[in-house]
Amino acid sequence: MRPFTYERATSAEDALARHDGETYYLGGGTNLVDLMRLGVETPARLVDVAHLPYDQIQLNPDGGLLIGAAVSNSALAADRTVRAGHPMLAQAVLAGASGQIRNLATVGGNLLQRTRCSYFQDAAKPCNKRNPGSGCPAREGEHHNLAILGHSEACVATHPSDMAVALSALDASVHVLGRAGPRTIPMDEFHRLPDNEPERDTVLEPGELVTTVEVPPLGMPSSYRKVRERASFAFALVSIAAALDVDGGSVRDVRLALGGVAHKPWRAWFAEEALRGRPATRESFLRAAEAELDAAEPLRDNAYKVPLARNLIVRALTELGEGTAS
Repeated sequence: MRPFTYERATSAEDALARHDGETYYLGGGTNLVDLMRLGVETPARLVDVAHLPYDQIQLNPDGGLLIGAAVSNSALAADRTVRAGHPMLAQAVLAGASGQIRNLATVGGNLLQRTRCSYFQDAAKPCNKRNPGSGCPAREGEHHNLAILGHSEACVATHPSDMAVALSALDASVHVLGRAGPRTIPMDEFHRLPDNEPERDTVLEPGELVTTVEVPPLGMPSSYRKVRERASFAFALVSIAAALDVDGGSVRDVRLALGGVAHKPWRAWFAEEALRGRPATRESFLRAAEAELDAAEPLRDNAYKVPLARNLIVRALTELGEGTAS
């Protein structure tokens, strides 16, 4: 591991003043420290932002939430207002990691975790995310758990966060602070598809600090479902955050986002559009899923994700329509 210095920021402004090209912000460290041990990330300086005053969950008058970036994942999943008004968010966090990791991991850090692609994690192998232009061996190598949507010649990695998938479906916004001032980024625009710059996971500018996440009120039943290779904690093969509002047997509103299928949480806009105003039936859910997955471009060993995602969409919506989702 490269030697580094450790500093604790006293305010957001202090954190910004300490940041330079070789500085990383440190939240819970559950992802960053692992990558430092592997030699994948090599910061010269860590600035600890986990103790800044962004560790509260605020219930807004309209029923929405303002979640501080330093809130632990455990605190978020256990919060009564989150569990009551935004159950898919609590379920996603609980599905993401063990209790020990949730106790350390922060909301801001969860949003910024890097991909778990094995080639990215192996500093001895080429990887366009680590070394742009070196190639993407995953395309022809081990890719059974990688992207089927939105990937490029440069990268087929998937985004690992469960929480981010739920926040995408919830139309959340991310508030950040940089030297140019504050700005708000819609959750669906916060993470990037790889295109020709797979090294950029988000649209954050250098030094920008995530401060809070704002979640609008939901007002309809929701759930998070995750398919993984083992019953214990593992990254999603495919996951879904779903919310469904049925009125008189027809879909009045719906929210869908998929995890484990793309370089970012995949908001299923085509499926949503195909469902609004349609009968809340399995046939409608199946047609909507097929409309979304028509753009899938699976690789040699991950075509199984297409029927898996289709079936998961149908199951999640059927359970919500029948009122059996937990």
